[in-house]
Amino acid sequence: MSLNHPTRRRVGQALSAVAIGLAGMGILPSAFAQSTIKVGVLHSLSGTMAISETVLKDTVLMAIDEINAKGGVLGKKLEPVVVDPASNWPLFAEKAKQLISQDKVAVVFGCWTSVSRKSVLPVFEVLNSLLFYPVQYEGEELSKNVFYTGAAPNQQAIPAVEYLMSKDGGSAKRFVLLGTDYVYPRTTNKILRAFLHSTRASRTRTSWRSTRPSATPTTSPSSPRSKDSAPQPRRLPSSRPSTATTCPSTRNWATRA
Repeated sequence: MSLNHPTRRRVGQALSAVAIGLAGMGILPSAFAQSTIKVGVLHSLSGTMAISETVLKDTVLMAIDEINAKGGVLGKKLEPVVVDPASNWPLFAEKAKQLISQDKVAVVFGCWTSVSRKSVLPVFEVLNSLLFYPVQYEGEELSKNVFYTGAAPNQQAIPAVEYLMSKDGGSAKRFVLLGTDYVYPRTTNKILRAFLHSTRASRTRTSWRSTRPSATPTTSPSSPRSKDSAPQPRRLPSSRPSTATTCPSTRNWATRA
């Protein structure tokens, strides 16, 4: 299978570029003194997040196989080193340190949740290694040791809400902000709430609904929060669940919205 899918293509380009870039930056020179260039893969293969992160592990391995089939990078083959942090946030930090200090990887591709990224960030900064973070995130963080490859709220969530507020999008005036109860949904919805309240184009009202990770919502988003007895305008949900809960949560909310 060729690297024709955007995600696989980005991973392949990143793997090819990172070896050259790291060599030029002088980061982890010992990683390049070996007969192969080791690439750490830090994704949960068990636990709650396995349903999401196993696919990312497979994508990295596919890209490595295809790069090696074309001769590798800088005349060396890439060697994946796969670990399983098992959806355990402190274990992410331990496994990251193992990959960098013991396995001597040149770079790490890993994490999904924001809490796992924040858990490993001090490790990458102290040991001066590089992490490629593969999904969208809530912003409000910047490190020279992390490539944030996904969109932040101003690139993803806010444009979507702007469209929904436009005439073409239905001129929505009330929003329900949904999300699992942890870093990414809470921060993103905080940003969305501030954006909506600052909008002068129309009067907007918002309400926040959260569920615990891996839980199924039990409260209907159509239940009014307002004390007003008048009929409420159509409300549109802006959903920020963690992916491990997306399928059951989205189906549950969709049947009630």
